[in-house]
This record gives sequence, structure tokens and C-alpha cells, in this order.
Amino acid sequence: MKYLAVDYGNKRTGLALCDRNETMASPLCVIREPSQVVKVITQVVAEERIEGIVIGLPLNMDDSEGFQAKRVREFGKVLAAHVQIPILFHDERLSSFSASEKLAALSLTRSHTKKRLDAVAAAEILEAFLDFKRNKEGSIDKE
Repeated sequence: MKYLAVDYGNKRTGLALCDRNETMASPLCVIREPSQVVKVITQVVAEERIEGIVIGLPLNMDDSEGFQAKRVREFGKVLAAHVQIPILFHDERLSSFSASEKLAALSLTRSHTKKRLDAVAAAEILEAFLDFKRNKEGSIDKE
């Protein structure tokens, strides 16, 4: 199944894709204009034949949902009115930290890092979702 991951933010939103075999997630782009997020996502869904959307859910460390998680869920409702595919939420805790670590290893300038961070974070969210999905499918009890 081909998924699109969304790292939704107030100022920037990162997107990432996986292949149909669900083996690898790749950063796609960063949307810098908040008013264009739904439009760009619907275009990507159509062009890339996306079958499901994974939106990063910023949970608190105690697993509760704070203000930003509620905003992300509201965004998911808005997006659902524009696409006819499943929308899933996946824990995004530490995805930005992990993305920052990966980009730091590339020795990019601060400007270049900032331009890529949200798309790399979306890829981190998608990788975590795919790992979770694989582990869930492989954990069926057999008697």
C-alpha cells in the first residue's frame, strides 16, 4: 500500500512517501504556505496514487493529547473532507529530534537543514508507522 506521511505544523508541513511494498520512506517536500497544505496534499494523493495518509500525532510523554494534538486531529477532519482514502494518526514523539540528528550528520548549513527538516521528520513518522505495522502483522499468536 502506498502511504503519504504528513508532519503537520503551524508554519511548515512536511510530506514523505513510501513505496508500494512499504519498505522505504522518503522525504518528499515541505509546504511553507499553511493555506496551501490541503491543496498540495490532495494533488500528491492524486498524482502518486496514494492509498492511505499517516499524520503524525504529537502526543505528550505521558501519552496524553495536548493542544497541538487536538489541532492535528482537527486538520485530519478537514483533510478527510477532501480525500477519499483512510487517514491514520501515528505517534510522532521525537521524530523531529531524530530528523535533526540525521541532518546534522550531513553537515548542512542551518538554512538547508531548516528547509528539509519537516520532510525528513515526516519520513521518520512514516518509517515508525511501517515498523509498527510490520510488527503488528507479525505478532499474531499461533497455537
